[in-house]
Amino acid sequence: MSERPRSSLASKLADPPIEPHFKPLDYVETLAQLHEEIENAAEHEKAGLCLLQAFIFKGLGENKLVRRSLGAAINLANSPLAKIVYKAWLQLEKRGEDLNSRSSILDKHVGPANLDRGACTASSELSRASCDSADMDTISVGSLDEIITFSIGSEEVICGRQRIASLSVPFDTMLNGCFTESKLKRIDFSQSGVSVEAMRAVDEFSRTGSLPQLEPDGLLEVLTFANRFCCEHIKEACDSALANLVYTRQDALMLMEYGLEESAPLLVASCLEVLLQGLPGILQNSQVASLLSRADTRMFMMRTHSAFAFYSLLSQVAMEEDAGSDLCIMFLERLRESATSGRQKALTLHQLGCAMLERKLFLDAHQLFEAAVEEGHHYSLAGLARAKYELGHRNAALATFSTKLCSQKPTGWMCIERSLFCDEEEKMTELNRATEFDPTLTYPYKYRAARLMDESKVDEAILEINRILGFKVTTDCLELRVYFCLAAQDYAGAVRDVRALLTLNPKYTLYSGRVRASKLLDLLSPHVEQWNVADCWMQLYDRWSSVDDIGSLAVVHQMLESDPSKALLFFRQSLLLLRLNCPKSAMQSLQLARENAPTEHERLVYEGWIFYDTGHCQEAIVKAQKSIDIQRSFEAFFLKAYALADTNRDVEVSKEVVDLLKEALKCPSDGLRKGQALNNLGSVYVDCGKLDLAADAYLSALEIRHTRAHQGLARVYYLKNDRPSAYEEMTKLIEKAKNNASAYEKRSEYCERTKSLADLNMVTQLDPLRTYPYRYRAAGKYFEYFIWHIESLLCFFYAWNFCSFCWRID
Repeated sequence: MSERPRSSLASKLADPPIEPHFKPLDYVETLAQLHEEIENAAEHEKAGLCLLQAFIFKGLGENKLVRRSLGAAINLANSPLAKIVYKAWLQLEKRGEDLNSRSSILDKHVGPANLDRGACTASSELSRASCDSADMDTISVGSLDEIITFSIGSEEVICGRQRIASLSVPFDTMLNGCFTESKLKRIDFSQSGVSVEAMRAVDEFSRTGSLPQLEPDGLLEVLTFANRFCCEHIKEACDSALANLVYTRQDALMLMEYGLEESAPLLVASCLEVLLQGLPGILQNSQVASLLSRADTRMFMMRTHSAFAFYSLLSQVAMEEDAGSDLCIMFLERLRESATSGRQKALTLHQLGCAMLERKLFLDAHQLFEAAVEEGHHYSLAGLARAKYELGHRNAALATFSTKLCSQKPTGWMCIERSLFCDEEEKMTELNRATEFDPTLTYPYKYRAARLMDESKVDEAILEINRILGFKVTTDCLELRVYFCLAAQDYAGAVRDVRALLTLNPKYTLYSGRVRASKLLDLLSPHVEQWNVADCWMQLYDRWSSVDDIGSLAVVHQMLESDPSKALLFFRQSLLLLRLNCPKSAMQSLQLARENAPTEHERLVYEGWIFYDTGHCQEAIVKAQKSIDIQRSFEAFFLKAYALADTNRDVEVSKEVVDLLKEALKCPSDGLRKGQALNNLGSVYVDCGKLDLAADAYLSALEIRHTRAHQGLARVYYLKNDRPSAYEEMTKLIEKAKNNASAYEKRSEYCERTKSLADLNMVTQLDPLRTYPYRYRAAGKYFEYFIWHIESLLCFFYAWNFCSFCWRID
């Protein structure tokens, strides 16, 4: 096996991980096909297809679409147990967004009936079925039912023969058939294993259709009795009653054993609901992990058609914790046993292959990835090639993509995988192709930057890594830039990036886990200028005005060191993280702002923003109004205006938004937030056609250095048919803003076509995630193609007319 050299920084870069996701070659085609399948599938299959849809969105990193698909799966699931699994998964995806996420999810758990309306309906319908059936039986036997006595030890239980017979076919056969008991009025039940209390409960159910109040042990005994004598209605009543007794994790662990043994679906569902609410940490409990992975648990989940979803959830949690752990392998094996369709098998085999690769069991990984490829998952070729390489077959690894994908259109990840097994010159070619096919992949930028660093081209290395950090902030790229800044003795830049890393992950480590980021910060601090609180505010003002989001984030982090409980700073931090497209970290900061709010009215504002950011505008407006009722404040008025503008854009609402923003501007606040309010006020005025008022608002925002107001002012000039002034205004924004891709994009609307294309090409270089430039260029090419066809048609038309004319002359 050939070894890779380890002397340079580039060679020390870790290979990009094989993602444990379902990744088709053509996402659009696959999603379209899946959408059609969901529309045409049987009702019991739709939820599973929605889950597969969520897997695909997960591979794309589209978390909002993942949640939407899980929400659809909850609505389409045809059993309470399946709903519980999907609901737990959705809650896991939303962790940190719930206002009560740091306390118990449910203050009082009352079984699956509280999970959602679907589960409640299922539970209540079963209970009603028990009662209705028993009531009919009670009426049918009448008041002249023959009395019989069940003797249990020295005690007796008096019952009605026909009422007991109506409970099940075995009882009817015993009491009305050819058995001896059909002629007896006193039946010895001492050997049946049932207690007197349980038999009395059975008698009461036969008379009233409901069970008496019993302790859990009594209900379990009646449940066992019902199973033994096939009394389905009693079993359903016991199942429902026991499900309502599951309050704690200990209750769930104890009662789930009985639920599985007695095949009680509602009890098992209730226990699972409590246990799954404890994800992800609950899997560290060995008793829980053992229970969830048992064969009887899997068989029960298979019977309810929930096994694949259930073990997919547990496998995902285990893989996020440690992909090579025994626990992860255990759940993945259960998932493999539960997979039925080709796609399910492909995903399971791929994930098992990733786990084996993590464990360095390369032969097992090779077999699993190969099986996944045979099931149609082409992305598993990446894992297959890695396994071949680690087994010493470099040429075979390189040939994997050449032979298997020669007929496929190349993708970014294919080029990256090929580059791992190429010589240096060819490697760079493949990585450049990868960036061409998919500019969002980080590894090519990191490798090129590291190569430049190895050649002592520090400034070029920083420029290269800045290309990706300009539109996609990741911890590994920030870490690399820290090393480059240290090499350039730019300690201020290194401190900036270390603070950004600590904002994203307070426990982050550098140098392959050997140095804590917080320790490195302590070592670097003496080498940079020390700022007091006033200095920090000035620095934040400068960076915010120049649209330097990472720099602003670093300043806020430093300010929080001196005052870690300041809610306002956590709120600012959340705004910056949202602008950097780090929604999970932003939500964590917003939660910290809420927790550290010194007053009730501030806490209500932060709760309102949490509601707004999770798509609940009306709840956000209610929170804002409650805060205003307690104390008028800038943030409360601003929140209400912001949320209200998002819900409705008619004239009356716009007037109310203007009034709210004016009230906000009357309240104390700093220039950063007032600039945002003035900018928003200008936007509302533009929407209402009040261009002069809009211009005044934008100019006022610019006076307090709210740089983004240039964009609004440019729009006003454009609407006044003054395109040169609009273009000039956007040029000012481009010159001032450090992150200026959006400014180039907007400026392209205010110039002639050649300049527009130049601006949009610059946008694509700065931020490939922006879609407008692609759409504009595609529309332009289509227009040129259309014009060419029209010209061809006109040429044909004129030629035909000319020939006709000549023919008439002849």
